[in-house]
Amino acid sequence: MELRLDRFATLYLFAPLMRLAPQNRFSIPILMYHSISDEDESHTHPYYRTTTSPKDFAVQMEYLHRNGYETCSVPEAFHRLNADTRPEVKSVAITFDDGYRDFYRNAFPVLSQFGFIATVFLPTAHIGESQLQFKGRDCLTWSEVRELQKHGMHFGSHTVSHPQLVNLGEDAIKFEIVSSKRSIEEKTGCAADTFAYPYAFPQANIEFRKMLRDSLRGAGYQNGVCTIVGRAKRSSDPFSIERLPINSFDDAALFQAKVTGGYDWVSKLQFASKALRSQTERV
Repeated sequence: MELRLDRFATLYLFAPLMRLAPQNRFSIPILMYHSISDEDESHTHPYYRTTTSPKDFAVQMEYLHRNGYETCSVPEAFHRLNADTRPEVKSVAITFDDGYRDFYRNAFPVLSQFGFIATVFLPTAHIGESQLQFKGRDCLTWSEVRELQKHGMHFGSHTVSHPQLVNLGEDAIKFEIVSSKRSIEEKTGCAADTFAYPYAFPQANIEFRKMLRDSLRGAGYQNGVCTIVGRAKRSSDPFSIERLPINSFDDAALFQAKVTGGYDWVSKLQFASKALRSQTERV
């Protein structure tokens, strides 16, 4: 296996330390998937890969089932985190960004096998009545979205055109989040109350985060997820909730560590790296 420093640090340092510390805070792992396919990503560093093979995805779902996890949507996860009492079952939210059709073909049958649900975030410009593509991959059609919805799948916004929001003006950002929400609600007949930020989240940009939070709240969203690494907690910002990136390079040990908290340390490294980059760009 290719040397992966985050895996080494997780399995041999942070996960063992976490098991020694008392666990008082309730948290829910929110898994972040993109494509469920056999696409070759050998040219990409394992940390940045976004493809999970159908075989590996099935193994990961079997682990969750075998260990007694119950799936919930992102809005339900947020509700459970803020409830007065903890749920009696172990909770996990499974999310998919970009609205790829391989969710319908490869992920949905596995989820159904275990009685699981998921939240799928749609870039609505790439979801049509006929087949459209995004980044060279086929996307879901609206008829497939409605069919999946009947089977318990939940849908949220991933903007209209999947832009780097931090590089846009406030009016353009509002268009992306308002129009995508409206499209999903018109096509499905259900509220689209959750949002997934496209690309790496600018967590060190406090001014932008406030503007985005206010815009999402004003558009009627209840919560949102992003690429900050970690499990969701009651203290999480409701409009930039942490997730755990998953791909085929996550072996059984690393996947288990991610789900159980051994990977949460990465968020601190993430923030420090982005803060340093932001300071450097200002100089």
